Amino acid sequence: MSRQFATDEEVMRYALALAARGVGRVEPNPPVGAVLVDRERRLLGEGWHERFGGPHAEVFALQQAGSAARGNTLFVTLEPCCHFGKTPPCTRAIVAAGVARVVAAVSDPAPQVAGQGLRELRSAGVDVEVGLLEHEARRLLAPFFKLILTAQPWVHAKWAMTCDGKLATRTGHSQWISGSASRAVVHQLRGRMDAVVVGRGTVVADDPLLTARPAGPRTATRIVLDRQGRLPLTAQVVRTARDVPTMCVVGPAAPAERLKLLQAHGVEVLPIAAVDDFRGTWPLLLAELGRRRMTHVLIEGGSQVLGGAFDADVIDEWHVFIAPKVVGGAAAPSPLAGIGRETVAAVPDLVDGTWQWLGDDAYLHGYTRRSTPPEDDAAGTPQVS
Repeated sequence: MSRQFATDEEVMRYALALAARGVGRVEPNPPVGAVLVDRERRLLGEGWHERFGGPHAEVFALQQAGSAARGNTLFVTLEPCCHFGKTPPCTRAIVAAGVARVVAAVSDPAPQVAGQGLRELRSAGVDVEVGLLEHEARRLLAPFFKLILTAQPWVHAKWAMTCDGKLATRTGHSQWISGSASRAVVHQLRGRMDAVVVGRGTVVADDPLLTARPAGPRTATRIVLDRQGRLPLTAQVVRTARDVPTMCVVGPAAPAERLKLLQAHGVEVLPIAAVDDFRGTWPLLLAELGRRRMTHVLIEGGSQVLGGAFDADVIDEWHVFIAPKVVGGAAAPSPLAGIGRETVAAVPDLVDGTWQWLGDDAYLHGYTRRSTPPEDDAAGTPQVS
């Protein structure tokens, strides 16, 4: 390995880039990267947590470095674990390898770690530093943090619209507003999700398959919000329910016989008591998905479902595709229905936003400000075992 880094920050950025490779593969564990360098910051070993249940990032980096790890520095994006789970503690491997210094982006004060990993390293004579590129690490780890701290998944919202803010024409026609490059990004998103959520109206209007094509590292459960349980049995999501996990979320008024038909086709029926609007659905649904250890959930529409999620203030991350088209018409739907905010001051800010050109489309990607993990967060971030 001949790579050499100019600064410690550059090393940690590389570790974060490695960690990102695990997104979609390691959940409900966190994506973590590790890099071993010598005193001149020459690369000795690297690794990332590649799959749930597999070795942690530190193990790969130490294995690559071999005996060269002794007396040198390990950069890691999350405090090394110190407990036995599916794998042995990383702290013991670090000490055994003779690493002299550990630089962690963010610490882990959760009960099963609670800073013990750092203390264990220090007590063994390892020089420990914490906080380098902490904001960037917390951004990457935010979905995992939310699952651990709130027992709810991280919620993504996605839509494609015209530059006058329309999801479809007044007749409901929407295929295709965005171009092929934008649709390819959406398939990549689906491929790292635990669930994809739409309403019955989207299924009736577009008959989507809601799968990632080509397949990604995860197969998302397709969730249809349908209070009355009237999901057409001829819909693609129903006809393929035995091949791809599919769930229909219904209210208390859904006819039992109709639900039996859906179940006979392989659809899981999830009754949510007393749900009479899309806004009220979200807290109950997300609590259930959190119990199932889902980390990433993507809302794809339509406007009533997206609007209900916005009103319930559950959206953490935004993916908006804007096409150079103009539809017009007061009856043409916009992305967010529901109630909305009363004043501009009450409108949530999007932070850490980026713009990208995808063919002729503009892609806006950002985060709700309240979903930005604070640097002084004292809550825990354990690796799930």
